[in-house]
Amino acid sequence: MGREIERLAEFVAQTQWRDVPEPVQRHTKLVLLDTLGVIVAGAERPEVRQLRERLAGTAGTGATVYARGWPTHDPRTAALLNGIAGRSIELCEGLRLVSGQAAMQVLPGVLAVGEHARSPGRELLAAFLLGYDVAGRLAGGFTPRALAHQNGQVSLLAAAAAGARLRGLDALGISRAMRIATTLLLTPSYTNAVAGATTLNVAGGMSGFAAALAPELVLAGFEAQENAIEEALGQLVGSAFTPDFVLDELGTRWEITRNYFRLYACCNPIHSALDRLREVLAELRPRPDQVERIEVATYRFASVMRNPDPPNYFASKYSLPHAAAVMVVKGNAGFAELDDAALSDPAIAALRHRVHVTEDPAMSAVAPRLRPAQVKVTLIDGRQVTRSGDSQRGDFQRPFTEAEIRTKFHELAGVVLTPEGVFQVEDAVEHCEDWESIDALTGLLRRHGRA
Repeated sequence: MGREIERLAEFVAQTQWRDVPEPVQRHTKLVLLDTLGVIVAGAERPEVRQLRERLAGTAGTGATVYARGWPTHDPRTAALLNGIAGRSIELCEGLRLVSGQAAMQVLPGVLAVGEHARSPGRELLAAFLLGYDVAGRLAGGFTPRALAHQNGQVSLLAAAAAGARLRGLDALGISRAMRIATTLLLTPSYTNAVAGATTLNVAGGMSGFAAALAPELVLAGFEAQENAIEEALGQLVGSAFTPDFVLDELGTRWEITRNYFRLYACCNPIHSALDRLREVLAELRPRPDQVERIEVATYRFASVMRNPDPPNYFASKYSLPHAAAVMVVKGNAGFAELDDAALSDPAIAALRHRVHVTEDPAMSAVAPRLRPAQVKVTLIDGRQVTRSGDSQRGDFQRPFTEAEIRTKFHELAGVVLTPEGVFQVEDAVEHCEDWESIDALTGLLRRHGRA
């Protein structure tokens, strides 16, 4: 194996929660809380519910599925189901400077493996934080192929590292788990998203599956080639991998602190345009029928999300015309607004076709370091307002307040928990380093779940 991968595995094996600076600890718990809320709300999606029901006949034991009724399954399947659920509503956080949704790829495996292993809270937190760090560092040296979505790629290797840490493997075992996991890497396509192909969410769930499976393959005696990671990322699922910066500021720069959160329930690249639209609407305060035209200029990756007639709920998360129309009609583009009903709302459907999206090459040239957008709204009475900006709120440069993230958790968790249960779980996560096991969380969920 390369020196960088070996050293990274040592870091995962040896770092203790007590070694982590207090601000990083606090941020890690906030990311955990946010991700947990997204999982439990996503578990309500009809295709996710039906998958749980279909797999129930062969359910094992050992890990909780974070869904209404709180069923149990074997750790691999529980992690898979929780990962799929968390991906399904397009509200998970992600890496700001590189492509990846690290928490949703790593946490489901940590929860499942940690529950089965009876890991204490500080071990769960350490594995989650360290897995996230592996995801960010590998992603920094990875060049994915043009159409490949990040689900099930570098973050799958990171999830395997976190799972191996929880299974008590040493540095060599963690490295081997990651190298074995290269055979599980996936190549989901970005075109899945705009086509409304929810199979993309299955790819996200497979990272959790790998977190539970890869350590067991190590313990069973399976082997992998020494340069498996470099080969897989550089030649197979990716077109290049440069490990030169993998170890930069290791132990002092924590990738989880360079994340973004989202409050808009749609794909992150279009958030900057929605922020600009919100600014315009605050000034003009138009009724939907007063809007003649909305013009959006943005960078290439965001500009391709321009289908005014998304075929289903999932595809609507990748349609800037739809999200913009929802914001005009409903006043926001969050979880409650970007719902199934929005697709058939006649006012929204009409307005989608008055939203015109183009690429600005100058904006593309500065992405993804910046994620610029310009929005001009023209009303039928001739009034016009234009707003421009270099990025969206929610990243580490312009973060949401902690109160905003907690409000989001209350909304999402409240789908399946009583109001008292939401507060109880929030408080439990705040003190999760003191858990003797994850029973401290799952017991609350079962006690306060809605019927």
